[in-house]
Order: sequence, then structure tokens, then C-alpha cells
Amino acid sequence: MTLTLFRGLHAILLTLAALLTEADALAQTPVGDFKAGPGKGEYSFASWTPKTLPELMRGQGSAEAQNVTGHLFLPPGDAKVPAVLLVHGSGGIYSAMLDFWPKAFNAAGIAVFSMDSFGPRGVKSTADDQSQVPFAADTADAFAALKLLATHPRIDPQRIAIMGFSRGGITVQRSAVERIIATQKLPDGLRFAAHIPVYSGGCVGVFRLRVKPGVFSKAPQLWIHGNADDYTGLAPCESYAKQIAEAGTPVEFVVLEGAGHKFDADDPRKHFLRGAQRTLDTCPVEMDIDTFASFDRGTGQRLQGEAYQAVLKTCGTTGASIEGSTKARDRAAQVTLAFMAKAFAK
Repeated sequence: MTLTLFRGLHAILLTLAALLTEADALAQTPVGDFKAGPGKGEYSFASWTPKTLPELMRGQGSAEAQNVTGHLFLPPGDAKVPAVLLVHGSGGIYSAMLDFWPKAFNAAGIAVFSMDSFGPRGVKSTADDQSQVPFAADTADAFAALKLLATHPRIDPQRIAIMGFSRGGITVQRSAVERIIATQKLPDGLRFAAHIPVYSGGCVGVFRLRVKPGVFSKAPQLWIHGNADDYTGLAPCESYAKQIAEAGTPVEFVVLEGAGHKFDADDPRKHFLRGAQRTLDTCPVEMDIDTFASFDRGTGQRLQGEAYQAVLKTCGTTGASIEGSTKARDRAAQVTLAFMAKAFAK
């Protein structure tokens, strides 16, 4: 190797190192807003870690801040565009959130912010132990991300949707609850304009809310679920979505034939996760958001004390499958873009 060539390669490596250092600095140093109009990149922003839903609704107060990160993807051009916040499931942020979904949305003129709630908290996956990150923290992160996105000069704050996968579907559902929205100190009536739970984990057990008029916002919802999903069952999500629709929220429900859990993953092989915690479809528990009391949704009986604990013991199990499908995720992208076109129409 000649000295000239060596020096050239050395200069290139130094430049790459500088770029990586700059990108890492962006991710580690929290940004207060996006008013400067930043482009594609990974950004850190401030949130917090409420341990329970009541704590989330009481507000942060003096609780310690927690930085989380998000990957921003903008479509080309200078026009103001809608956006979608992507919320991962128990496995943490994954390749489809950084490649497939951003490409699909950007091609349709929609900005994407793929949020990582686990990595900054030192957690890779909660599949085997959901207590590692409180579910309420995911929701706090989502509203913090909404506030941040609304400050970007290229993003229309009235057209920001939220799309969540599996555990992320719980966040999507909670972000549509009026009582929760009202506690988040959102500026100028800011809220998510559309909600898209995908193979949602929030249809059974303590995550399911008693549905009555006014519990959920009027922002439209699109539910996407495979009928071969043995991780989060189809039937309870169908019944839950139907109740929400009957209470006055516009709801579409799309069933993907033959699709399993995490069908949007790149890996088409079927993987059985032996230790994955999941709630059985038969779990009858649901919660009243006004009182935080739990009930048996079949009998209407209030569950508390030993009776509540006894029911909870029958609700949980372990073991479930995940399996990617190009066909299923292409179909999911198609129906999602059609739904968002309607939801964002002016």
C-alpha cells in the first residue's frame, strides 16, 4: 500500500469516526424541541418512568427524568407533512421499525419517529419479565414524543398518529383514553389524530378498560391482527374493538389470514419463545379508568382482595410464537396507508 493511499484511507476513517461520534452525541444529548428542523437521525428526549397508571395520571411532579430515544425519518421535500410515532413491543426496537415501516410511510409523504423505550433504560427485552419497564412508562414516553414531534417545522401537529406493536398496542390504546389525555399537559389541544394497535397485547387482563361512552377519544382507530396469533389472541381484540366502536369511536378492524405474532419481522422462520409471559384470552379482568377498580367482564362483579388475586392466578401463562411474513406486512402497510389517508384528509 502506498503512503498516499494509506493517508487517504486514514482520512476517510477519521471522517467516518467523526460522523459516528456526532450521531452518538445527538442520541445521548437530549433535545428540548425540534424547532431547528432536524433531519434524519437518532435523538434523545426527556420523559420519565411512572410505575403505575394512577401515577402517570398524577403527573411527573418531582419524579426523576428519564431520557429515551427516537429515530426520525422524514420524506423528501420542504412541505409540511403528517407523522406517525412507532412504539415497539416486548422485544424492543427491531429492524422493521428502522427500515420497512419508515420506507413505506416516507414513500407516502409521512414522517416517522421510531421510539426506543427500552435501550436507554438498560433493557433489551421484557418478554420474559414485563416488570423490567413499567407499562405506564411507555405511555409517558409516547406523550413526550408527541410534544417533541409537534415542534418540528415540517410536521403538522394536528396530523400525528401513533402505531404500536404487541406491548406497544397497549400504549396506543391508553393514548386514546380521554382521562389519560387530559392529565398529560398537552399544549394547544394537542393529541394523537389516529391510533393503530397492531397485534395488540392490551385486549385482556388488567390492560383492558371498561368501555362506556366518553372513555375513548373520537380519533379513528385501525386494529390489525393475524388469525394465527398464539401470543395475543384475536378474539378478545375483536370484541374489545367492537365495544369501543359501539361507544362512539370510529374503528376499523383488519384480520390478516394466516398471520402470526410479529408478522412484520424480517425473519420468516417461526420461533417459539418458551419464557414469554402472556395473558390468556379467557382472563376476565377489566379496569374502570374512573375508579381504577377491577371487574369480571363476564359477570360484572367487582374483583378485590383475595378474589382478585385468585382470578389473576388463572390469567397468566408462558410460551408463544413469533413469525415474520412478507405477505402479511405488505397487506398491513397497504391498509394502514389507506386508513391514514382518510384520517388525515383535510
